[in-house]
Amino acid sequence: MAIAITYCPPNISFTGIWIEHGMSKCFMETISTSIIFLYLMILGTIQLWMYRKYGTEMDPNVLPRSRLYNLQKFFLYLVPLLSILRIILQATILDDKKIYGYMILTTVLTVIIYPYSVHILRVERNKLLPSVPPRGHGLVLLGFWTLALVAENVVFVNIRKSEWWFHLNSLTDQIEMGLFVLRYVSNLMIFAIGLKAPGIFPNTDPEYHTLDNATTSQSRYYHDRPGDNASTWKNAWYKMKVLAPFLWPKSDILLQLRVIFCFGLLILGRLINLYVPIYNGKIVDSLKVAPNEFRWDLILIYVGFKFLQGGGTGGMGLLNNLRSFLWIRVQQFTTREVELELFKHLHGLSLRWHLSRKTGEVLRVMDRGTDSINNLLNYILFSIVPTIVDIIVAIVFFISSFNKWFGLIVFLTMSLYIAATIMVTEWRVKFQRRMNLADNAQKARSVDSLLNFETVKYYGAESYEVDCYKKAILDFQVEEWKSMITLNILNILQNIIISCGLLAGSLLCLHMVVAGTGLTIGGYILFASYIIQLYVPLNWFGTYYRAIQKNFVDMENMFDLLKEEQEIIDAPGAGKLEVKRGQVEFSNVSFSYTPDRMVLRNISFIAPAGKIIAFVGPSGAGKSTIFRLLFRFYDIEEGSILIDGQNVKTVKQSSLRSAIGVVPQDTVLFNNTIKYNIQYGRIDAPEADIIESAKNADIHDRILTFPNGYETQVGERGLRLSGGEKQRVAIARTILKAPKIILLDEATSSLDTHTERNIQTALYRVCKNRTTIIIAHRLSTIIHADEILVLKDGEIVERGRHEELISYSGVYHSMWQEQLKNDTEMNQGEPVPVSSEIELKAS
Repeated sequence: MAIAITYCPPNISFTGIWIEHGMSKCFMETISTSIIFLYLMILGTIQLWMYRKYGTEMDPNVLPRSRLYNLQKFFLYLVPLLSILRIILQATILDDKKIYGYMILTTVLTVIIYPYSVHILRVERNKLLPSVPPRGHGLVLLGFWTLALVAENVVFVNIRKSEWWFHLNSLTDQIEMGLFVLRYVSNLMIFAIGLKAPGIFPNTDPEYHTLDNATTSQSRYYHDRPGDNASTWKNAWYKMKVLAPFLWPKSDILLQLRVIFCFGLLILGRLINLYVPIYNGKIVDSLKVAPNEFRWDLILIYVGFKFLQGGGTGGMGLLNNLRSFLWIRVQQFTTREVELELFKHLHGLSLRWHLSRKTGEVLRVMDRGTDSINNLLNYILFSIVPTIVDIIVAIVFFISSFNKWFGLIVFLTMSLYIAATIMVTEWRVKFQRRMNLADNAQKARSVDSLLNFETVKYYGAESYEVDCYKKAILDFQVEEWKSMITLNILNILQNIIISCGLLAGSLLCLHMVVAGTGLTIGGYILFASYIIQLYVPLNWFGTYYRAIQKNFVDMENMFDLLKEEQEIIDAPGAGKLEVKRGQVEFSNVSFSYTPDRMVLRNISFIAPAGKIIAFVGPSGAGKSTIFRLLFRFYDIEEGSILIDGQNVKTVKQSSLRSAIGVVPQDTVLFNNTIKYNIQYGRIDAPEADIIESAKNADIHDRILTFPNGYETQVGERGLRLSGGEKQRVAIARTILKAPKIILLDEATSSLDTHTERNIQTALYRVCKNRTTIIIAHRLSTIIHADEILVLKDGEIVERGRHEELISYSGVYHSMWQEQLKNDTEMNQGEPVPVSSEIELKAS
């Protein structure tokens, strides 16, 4: 005998939409599943046709390998399996053991559309349309997953209807509830993972490549920059792990007590927020009881709570002000520790990195990064977390004191608001990133221009610099406009959600008061005041989240700085350099800054203790590189550098550099006093030693002619001093350091003949009994050297004393004759200076 299958259960009509506080399963499941099925089949088929006609295959090697992508497919297959399982259980275990037509229809449609969505997902992953696609999935799949999640949430409108399983009165209800929870979690995970799009190639946007290439020269330290659309919560755990040591003051028990007390005030504030509207309602109810009683006690308690709470957001309350006051020291501790760690890290990076960075951009990154840490903590700890706790407390309170409908209204409004805020803000992150890059470029351009003020004046390029700066500002303002307009879109969406929730709750509350269902006027006042109090901080939730988003974006550049690996580090177990004699030895040293350009080739020499070694040669021969390698600004690829038999790679860098003094050719001074710049050679040096060093450097008398003497400010990079004065300050600084080994990089190149003669005499006294290595362009300054090494193309082509090299008629001889010729032309018709007499005698 054939078994008749009805479409809907007995006594339930498909046309009965709203009966007994809800909708029937037959109607709801049919309509929701059919809408989703038609949406995906129509639009998905059109999308597949476009991919088949216009799409091109992606290279499998560039497709991302992600566990989230596999998890995404797992949930897409799980949902239809749950539908099949429901049919089986309905036919075998559940109470009536009868299958209805709507169950078969919804199961068949579900089994078709979810695997169909997997097929669309694979096509999106493996093919690329010629138009500029957004990062992530197309609108068809995103719309499908959104509709599926919405359909699961619509079920909650039937929470009071006896036909549904929410009451858990039987085994059937329990199984249905379990299947519902699994479907809900699956669709929620599908939606959340779909927003991230782990299986889609992330850099398909040509604009991303253009932007990245354009900013490569602006942010040379910024490696592996995330895509513009990448979530700022990416690597959030790493970011918090890096920040964790700076957040908890381990070494200060008083600061720890402050932190604990601040959190105690935060918890107390949540309780106060609950009791303020409660007592407001009690005051109103006390007025309707005849005879009216003057409840001054309720007024006093209400005002006391209000005094502790302050405004709706707690901004003016005693608790919040006390918490803010106590938190100042904790905030200062965090800022101080982060700034010191970052500053220490920057000083630990290699010279190679510092030569490629832009000072203005790095300073901007430091400022924004450290500011963002404090803002992030304040927003998360004292705004976001309290707001979420207040929402949970409000939902529980409304369900327990009013009914579940009030709790549902609050829950849906808050959930939709937070979800919309997060989704739109995540979409806006790319505009914030691009605005930050443009801001960095603008600041870097202005700093570079001002640092090269003299060069700009030399070439009369003021108008050019202004035009370039104007272009940088315009680029920034374009990105700023995009960020601001998307912010306005978010604000409108938030306002719509909040207004709808407030309207629904107020209408329901007023209906219950008028209908006499037990809700008093005081209850309405309680609801209205509480919901408004709750919506005020919620209205700021979007601002808080955007601020957190912006702070994460601002922190990304700072974290990139912190992730820059130190190229030159001390070897494990490195000891101090013990300098007894000061002998320097280069043994078969080869070095290159880049793989395609060798700077030094198999360099070997010994600078005996107390002797003077000089390097000469054309520019680019590698003379300054030898100094940098000796200071261990770079590590060599081949060979070894020894000081008194100790390899510089096996000793601490601090002890190595404390044993070496240098007078550079291009002296850059701190923007401080002359005394400070000289004393920098030995920080703890007394004033008498500073003055003695200045006298030996032939700068003391000149300093006394300045209005402020040793307290004279030298200006940015020492620009208020002449070239010779700056160089003599550098010489005085090195004299004060009194190192065992001295490096002179054309130390007298900026001095006149008279001053040069005096400095040469002073340097001779300082270098006596000290190992000295000199780089010279004017050969007259190194004719007294114990050995002269001639470099050419990174190799030592000649070596010997001055007299020997002159007799070889080689490279050095040619350089010497060229210098004599130049000096003769410059001094034609004038008395021959002393230095020339020395040169002539030496020749």
